[in-house]
Amino acid sequence: MASRQHHVFSSGGPWPLVGRDAELAALDAVAGHVLTGRRQVVQIEGPAGIGKSALLSAWCRGGERFRVLSARCHPLEQEIAFGAVRQLFQPLLASTDETARKSLLDGAASALQVLDDSLPADKAPGGPDTTAATLTGLDQIAQRLSNQQPLLLVIDSPQCIDPPSLQWLVQCVRRVDAGPVLIVVITPTAEFRTHDPLLAELLRPAHCSTIDLGPLTVPDVQQLAQAVWQDEDPDPSFCASCHATTGGHPMFLRALLSHAQLSGLKPTAEHQDRIRTLSLTSLRREIVHRLSDGPPEAVELARALAVLSDRSPHHLLAAHCGRGEAVVRAAAADLRSLGLVRAEPDPGFLHQVVRNTVLETMSPGELSREHARAAQVTFLSGRPDEETAAHLLAADPVEDPWAVLVLRGAAHQALRRGAPEAAATYLRCALRQPPQPAERGPLLLQLAVATSHYDAAQALPYAIGALEMLSGTTARRDVLELLTSCLLLVAGTGTALSVADRLNAAVVHSQADTDGSDQELALHIQVLRSLVERERPSALTTASTPDVDDLLGRTPGERQLLALHALRAVRAGSPAPYVSRLLDRAFGTQAVLSHQVFPRHYFVAHTLLYLDELDSADEMRAHLARAIEGKSMELIDSSLTVYHAALALRRGNLTEALAMAQKAVGRSSATGRPPYAAALDAMRIDTLLAQGKVSAADQVARTRSAEGLEEETWETPFFLMSLAALRTAQGETRTALSLLHECGHRFAATGTVSPAVGPWRSRAAAAHLVLGEVSAAQELLDEELDLARHCQIPRAVGVALRMAGKLASGAQRIELLDEAVSVLAATPARLELSRALHDLGAAKVHQGDMDGARKALRKGLTLATSCGATVLAKRMRQKLYDAGGRAGKNSSGLLSPGEERVSALAAQGYGNKEIAERLFVSLRTVEAHLTGTYRKLGISGRNQLAAAVAAQATRPE
Repeated sequence: MASRQHHVFSSGGPWPLVGRDAELAALDAVAGHVLTGRRQVVQIEGPAGIGKSALLSAWCRGGERFRVLSARCHPLEQEIAFGAVRQLFQPLLASTDETARKSLLDGAASALQVLDDSLPADKAPGGPDTTAATLTGLDQIAQRLSNQQPLLLVIDSPQCIDPPSLQWLVQCVRRVDAGPVLIVVITPTAEFRTHDPLLAELLRPAHCSTIDLGPLTVPDVQQLAQAVWQDEDPDPSFCASCHATTGGHPMFLRALLSHAQLSGLKPTAEHQDRIRTLSLTSLRREIVHRLSDGPPEAVELARALAVLSDRSPHHLLAAHCGRGEAVVRAAAADLRSLGLVRAEPDPGFLHQVVRNTVLETMSPGELSREHARAAQVTFLSGRPDEETAAHLLAADPVEDPWAVLVLRGAAHQALRRGAPEAAATYLRCALRQPPQPAERGPLLLQLAVATSHYDAAQALPYAIGALEMLSGTTARRDVLELLTSCLLLVAGTGTALSVADRLNAAVVHSQADTDGSDQELALHIQVLRSLVERERPSALTTASTPDVDDLLGRTPGERQLLALHALRAVRAGSPAPYVSRLLDRAFGTQAVLSHQVFPRHYFVAHTLLYLDELDSADEMRAHLARAIEGKSMELIDSSLTVYHAALALRRGNLTEALAMAQKAVGRSSATGRPPYAAALDAMRIDTLLAQGKVSAADQVARTRSAEGLEEETWETPFFLMSLAALRTAQGETRTALSLLHECGHRFAATGTVSPAVGPWRSRAAAAHLVLGEVSAAQELLDEELDLARHCQIPRAVGVALRMAGKLASGAQRIELLDEAVSVLAATPARLELSRALHDLGAAKVHQGDMDGARKALRKGLTLATSCGATVLAKRMRQKLYDAGGRAGKNSSGLLSPGEERVSALAAQGYGNKEIAERLFVSLRTVEAHLTGTYRKLGISGRNQLAAAVAAQATRPE
C-alpha cells in the first residue's frame, strides 16, 4: 500500500490528507506483518476530529489487499449482545450468494443465531446458548474469510462496544495460528483503558501498535489552504495565523478555511488579522450555527438521527419525525448541503462530534421523550427487541404495557447470546416501568435467573422477592431451586445476616402456605432451610435434621434431600457404607446441568470428595464440565474449577491443584471475588507450603486477612487449618495451635466432626507435641483415631495412625507407622502416603534398620517428587542420605519433577493434549518430558510406561 492518490479538495468534496506520511508508513509496516500470517491490532488514537477515520480511509484507498469490515459502536447499543459483530458481518452475508453463504457458515450454527435476526428464537431456554460455541463459530467465519483474502476489521469507538463482541475480538487476536487478520480500533483518548480489563487486553502492547494522531503543522495548513484557494499562493503568515487560531486541529482548520472562503477572505498577509476575528473557538458553535440555518424539517431529522443512530433507514426516521419519506429525504439533502451528514443511501452524520452537538441542544426531558418516541417507533416497525429496549433504557418509564414485554424479550435474546449482564439490565428497566402487579413476581424471578449466572449474591434478594410475591406451586418450586443454587454459590462470600434472615422468613412463609399439599415443595423447603442454617449456625432449629429413611429417591426433591443428608452425614462422621447407601438413592441420572439440579450435584460431589471416591468424583466433574462447556453459567463453571483444584489436592497433585486454584481466582465473578474464595485461599496456602513457597503463602494469607474472615461461613475452618500450617512453617507454633482449636470450635458449630473432612485434631496434636504437651496431644489423637475408625474412611484412619505413630516410641511406633502406610497405600492419597513413608523411614533409621529405611524413603521420595512436594522431597533426600542411600537424578535414575508429573498422568491413560491442559504447559513441554522419561526408564514408548513407573516407585537401592 505504498502508492496513493489523495483526493483534491473541491466545493463539497473530500479534503486532502496532509501531514500523515509517518502514520501511513506505520500502517503499512503492521500490514506487512499481518500478511505474513500474524494477527495484529492497531489503535488509532486522538481527540475528536483529529482525522482518525480520514487517515484509515486514505490508507484503505491505497490498495485492495484487505477485505474491510467495519463497525461503529454506539452508546445505545452497548447492551445488545454481539451488536458490533453483527455490524461487521451482516452486510457481508447480505451481499453474498447462497452457495458462498452456506460454505462460509458451515458448522457455525451458534454464530448464525447471532448474525441472522430472522431465525426463530429458542423456546424458553433452561439456560442460555453457549457463548463459547458462538465465539468458535465466529472464529470459523473469520478464518474462512481471511483464507480467501486478508481481513481488516475496523472498530470505531470501542469504548461503546458490547462485551460479547469485545470478548470475540480478544479471542480473535489471540489465535496466532489462524489466517491474516488486522484489527484497527479508533479511540478518542487513552483514559478509558483502565476501565475495562478486556479492552486493555485487546490493546495490550504485545500485539497492538498505537498511532497517536496530533495536530497538523503550519506547512500542512498551507497544503489545505492551497486546496481551498486553488488559484492563490497562500502566504505563510496567513497559514501561521490559521494554525494559531485552531491549534492545528484538522476539523477546526477545515471549518475555519471554509468559513474564511465563504466570508470572502484571501490567503494573504493582509487578511491574516481577520482570521483571528472569526473567533472559531469551538467546532460545536459552528455546527449549531449551520443547523440553525436549516429548515425545521432538517432540525427534526438531525434530532431523530442523533437518537435513532445514523444508520437508520428513511422509513424509520420518517415515522419518528411524523413526516413522509419524501420530506425526510429532502431534509437529509438539506443537512448534506450544510455539511453535517454524509452522502449515503441512509443518512449518517459526518462525525460523532456532530451527533454529540445535536444531543447537547436537547434538555434531559426532551431527550427522554425523544427516546420514548424512538422506542415506540422501533416497536411498531417490528425492529428487534434489543433495539427497542436500548431506547427504553434511555427514556423515563412509559405507560404502554408493551414496554415490559419488549424488555423481557430483549433479556431472553441476551441470555440466548450469552450476555446475562445485559439481560439483567433490561429486566431492571422493566421493573422501573409502571407497575403491573401480575408481572412483578415473574420479572423478579427472570432477573434472579439472569443475575445468578454471574453474581449469586446479587441474585439472592431478587429471588427472595419473587418467592414472597409468587403464589403458584410450580413457580415457587422454581424459585426455591434457584435460591438453593445461589446460596451454594454465594456462601464463600459471606452472605449478609440480614439476607439470611429474610430468606429464612420467606421459606417459613412458603412452608406455612404449603400445608402438606405439595410434598415436592416441602422437600425443597427443607433443603433450603438447611442451607440457611448452615450459612448462619445460630439459626439452627430442632427441625433441622430431616428424616430421610423413607425416601427412595423417586423425585427430584427426594434426591436433593437425600444428597444433602449424605453430605451432612459424612461431615458428622457417619460410617461410610451408610453414606454410600444414601448416595445410591440420591444420585439418579445425571440430568443436564441447570439451577434445578446443581444443588444435588454439589452435595453428591462433595460427599464423594470426603469419602475419598476420587475416581467417581472426577468422572462426575468431567461430565458436568462438558455439560456446561462454553455456557455463560460463569459461577457454576468457576465452582467446578474450584472442585477440580480440591480433587487434585486430595490426590496429591500439587502443581495441578495450584494451577486450577489460580485459574479460579483469576476468573473472578462480577463482584470481584470467585465463589468459595476462602476455601480457594486455603488450597493455595497448602500447595504453596508443600512447594516451599512460604512467602507466597503468607501473601495469600495477608490478602485474606485484609478482606476479613466471615464469622459464620462453612469455609472459615478450612482456611484456619491452612493458616495454622503457615504459622507452623513460620515457627509460630503456639499461634498455630490457637488457630486449630478455633477451627475445631467452628467445625463443631456446623456439626462437622469427621476427620475425613477436617483433620484438625491430628494437626493440633503435632503442635502440642512440639510444645512438649504430650498428654494433650495423646487425648486429641485418641479422639481422632476413634472418629476415623467409626467413619470407616481409610485416608482419615491412615492420617490418624501416622500421627499416633509419631507420638509412640519403640516397636509400637514402627507398628503404627507400618499400619498407616498399609492403610494409605490403598487410597488415592499419594501425598499422605509419602508423608507416612517419610516418618516410617525416619523411625527405621532411628531403630537402625537401614535397609528398611532406604526402601521406605526411596518409595516416599518418588511419590513426593511426582506430587510436586518439594519440601517433603528435600527432607526425604536428606533422610535417604543419612540411611546410606543416594537420590541423585543421574545415579539413581529418578525422574525430574516435571517428568514425574507428566509420566504419572500418561501412565493413567491421559493424552498429551489432556496432560498439557491439566498441568498448564505446552504440548512441546509434555513431549520433551516424555522423551526424557522413556530414555531414563529405558523403555521405547507409552505402552510400557505404566509398568515402568510402577517399577520405579518400588525400585530397590
